[in-house]
Amino acid sequence: MEKNQHLNKFIRMCVDGWSLGWHEYHGGNLTYRIEREELAGLELNGEREWVSLKKPMENLAGDCFLVTGSGKTMRNAELEPKDALGIIELDEKGQAYRIVWGLEHGGKPTSELPAHLMCQSVKKEVTGGTYRFVYHAHPANIIALSFVLPLQDEAFTRELWEMEPECAMTFPAGIGVLPWLVPGTVEIAKLTCEKMKTYDAVLWAQHGLFVTGDTFEDTFGLMHTIEKSAEILVKVRSMAAEKLQVPSVQNFRDMAEAFQLKLPEKFLFEK
Repeated sequence: MEKNQHLNKFIRMCVDGWSLGWHEYHGGNLTYRIEREELAGLELNGEREWVSLKKPMENLAGDCFLVTGSGKTMRNAELEPKDALGIIELDEKGQAYRIVWGLEHGGKPTSELPAHLMCQSVKKEVTGGTYRFVYHAHPANIIALSFVLPLQDEAFTRELWEMEPECAMTFPAGIGVLPWLVPGTVEIAKLTCEKMKTYDAVLWAQHGLFVTGDTFEDTFGLMHTIEKSAEILVKVRSMAAEKLQVPSVQNFRDMAEAFQLKLPEKFLFEK
């Protein structure tokens, strides 16, 4: 394995997601805006061709991204990192990219690259550059809920918050929800980015979950917390038609005060 701690953490995240069953076959993808100084120990090659982006992103000009490959499997990230993963750099205008490491044997970046780069652009702007991760996975329980819950931000956020206190602490801004859309398109990328201006997590109905964050731990932890909450909710709904007791609006207000959380009022409705 290459002697680079950032690459190794990236690989661990891929493998952890695979182990939890979130990445069947070649499902899911991950991108990390990696700083130039974090590339130490990697042999870069700037001779591959530039590929034009459908939507230029000026605030990502010159940036490098560690990415998973299209048609590759997360389970092979550790076994064959130079085949399953790659590093791309954007040109000086943010209009094109080229592969500078990995993705050997003619590999290409994830098919969801438009959504990843557009979300990276939005999050770089709204967080002042602190967010550098975009992670997409297919956790079964949160996907299952998209078949039975209203496809509304308010409905999903409140249901998930009610499952355990950790949820409101981990995603106090809530979760965004989109209807089924064709994967890999500019349309799904644009709509996801609009949600990402408000949320750190967006559910693609009957497809999967998209999350962003500032560290490996926070990004993976957000995905894990949402899916754990969804698993509890699936179990509860399988046991009874209605929940007999849930946290009240006042309970959420008390928790927000205790932990200095800013919980949006639109989620604190009486049921």
